[in-house]
Amino acid sequence: MGKIVALCISEKRGTQKISIDTARFIENYGIEGDAHAGNWHRQVSLISQEKIEEFNQKGAGVEKGAFGENVIVEGYDLRNLPIGTRLESGEVLFEITQIGKECHSHCEIYYKVGDCIMPREGVFAVVLRGGIISVGDDIKTLN
Repeated sequence: MGKIVALCISEKRGTQKISIDTARFIENYGIEGDAHAGNWHRQVSLISQEKIEEFNQKGAGVEKGAFGENVIVEGYDLRNLPIGTRLESGEVLFEITQIGKECHSHCEIYYKVGDCIMPREGVFAVVLRGGIISVGDDIKTLN
């Protein structure tokens, strides 16, 4: 079982997300108030806390939300979970739809440190069942 370390949203695409304590996830949409929410296969982005810590040990010094991620999870190497894996936190149910993504234009982190982990370590999911998640909540895989 893992833990929710951070929840992040942004009102506009292409901007760094800000950390919030609690988020409302809407079925087939994403996080209420997040610019990346919508009716598509990348409604929510997730990344492992352990991968962020490894990256920061190289001197990156990134804050929560810097990769444009919505959910930071501790206790799972998310990148190694297969597409179709379901994750449950409280009443919210996610299904992983994509692992990694192509980086079309490098972000601020890439220009600062010469690397960014989101394209290879981030995963994307749809919201199969909505609800409220708070920082500190448990998260588990169902399959």
